[in-house]
Amino acid sequence: MPTDCISYQQSGYFTKLITDYLAQKPELKALYNRFPSLENFSLQLAEKEQNFNSKDNRKTLVSALEKQYQTFDISEVTQKNISLLADSKTFTITTGHQLNLFTGPLYFLYKIVSTINLCKELKEAYPDYNFVPIYWMASEDHDFEEINYFHFKQTKIKWNRESNGPVGRLSTAGLDEVFEVFTRELGLGHNATYLQSLFDNSYLKHATLADATRYLANELFGKYGLVILDGDDAILKQLFVPYVEKELLDQSAFEKVMKTNKSLLDYTIQVNPREINLFYIEDAIRERIVLEDNVYKVNHTDLVFTKAEILSLLKNHPEKFSPNVILRPLYQEVILPNLCYVGGGGEIAYWLQLKSNFEANAVSFPILLVRNSAVLVTQKQWQKADKLGLSWADLFNNQQDLFNQKTKELSQFKLDFTPQKEYLKQQFAALHDVALQTDKSFGKAVKAQEVKQLKGLENLEKRLLKAEKRQHADTLERIIQLQNEIFPNQSLQERRNNFSEFYLDYGDELIAVIFEKLRPLDTDFMTICL
Repeated sequence: MPTDCISYQQSGYFTKLITDYLAQKPELKALYNRFPSLENFSLQLAEKEQNFNSKDNRKTLVSALEKQYQTFDISEVTQKNISLLADSKTFTITTGHQLNLFTGPLYFLYKIVSTINLCKELKEAYPDYNFVPIYWMASEDHDFEEINYFHFKQTKIKWNRESNGPVGRLSTAGLDEVFEVFTRELGLGHNATYLQSLFDNSYLKHATLADATRYLANELFGKYGLVILDGDDAILKQLFVPYVEKELLDQSAFEKVMKTNKSLLDYTIQVNPREINLFYIEDAIRERIVLEDNVYKVNHTDLVFTKAEILSLLKNHPEKFSPNVILRPLYQEVILPNLCYVGGGGEIAYWLQLKSNFEANAVSFPILLVRNSAVLVTQKQWQKADKLGLSWADLFNNQQDLFNQKTKELSQFKLDFTPQKEYLKQQFAALHDVALQTDKSFGKAVKAQEVKQLKGLENLEKRLLKAEKRQHADTLERIIQLQNEIFPNQSLQERRNNFSEFYLDYGDELIAVIFEKLRPLDTDFMTICL
């Protein structure tokens, strides 16, 4: 299957911060530990091996994972990977994602495939070590509206219900209605039957959204050894207690991250810290903890704690404390022997704000890897692009710019009147010289006439472009139609389309070809022909 690519920087879909990071601009060097290269993992291994050396912590991690998986059938390779985490020579590569309904957009797959493929590359490069791919479920998030739907072709399939607490604890009751809608949209066929069964077994046979998501991700990636971790776990949070206590008492993260943010004034700030970067959680509550008048309060509730009371609560019930976006990465790196975080551009942007807080807590900062991105195209679409003379760089272009560019290429005329404008300016330059030697009113008249004639040329240029668009309307319409197919709503396919739309046509070949084509340490936006 042929592939083509365009660099992330050329694609136009990444922020200045991320393109500068990928270019390793010197002004950003202080914000990360090591840039993702195969050679730099050697140094990262040495650092993490020295700093993550507690056998008890590894034992706790393995025990927690075994408990989380106890009601699930798992592959031998996943079981082996969980057991290997007790070994001091085993390290993890981690990605994280929300509990989107039926995986949400395609990039869920790309994150996990990038993570698994990187583990394979590292094992080849460093055979004395073991590398375990981790999917960290964002089960404590409470932004239900971000995850309660997915797009299948032209249909938005949505789970309509109310939610306020951590989404991982949500009951899956009511998803039978979503299943009925999805089944109607799928139609008939072997792959349709598999997708129906996958949704049914994931969401209708598991009680919580976290369990449903674990089952789904395990079905898709268990045979590759993926280990799925739920951070909403009292055993794991016990390891994080000292850091939560420090946050409650010192609020040092606020100061550190705000200082970093001041160094990023030339960029868009992804996240802003709170004075206390913790939530209080129960099944139906996830609210911020605030310190007011020397007492700790939980927003939008009547819960109030003295210093002694909140520290006692932390000691006895660490599961009631949930880190926000500032502290969740720290929690991850405290409990995992992790070398690298694989994330999208937005995620890597906020990780770049956090290094100073890691240093303040004496926790190793991981390598930050921008996940693979890809566009899936059919053979028919590939052939259309070739017939229309389109490169993939063309198709990534802004639609109006693409329209104008192709009009100029198709036209038998030169649609750029720049030479005529320059010639006109030269003629008026001589008149301006004359004007300097006579009455000022003549000079004003010359200038006005120059502006008028240049404007006239610009209008003629626009009219000719418009006329040529009409002349080549059929070809241009086919170009725009193809771009709209590949870039739905003039946005990235991976941010909208669900994997099921492609699995319906290609079955297991879909995931196999994604594994084959994605190379985690490359910084190219891949085009994959199915």
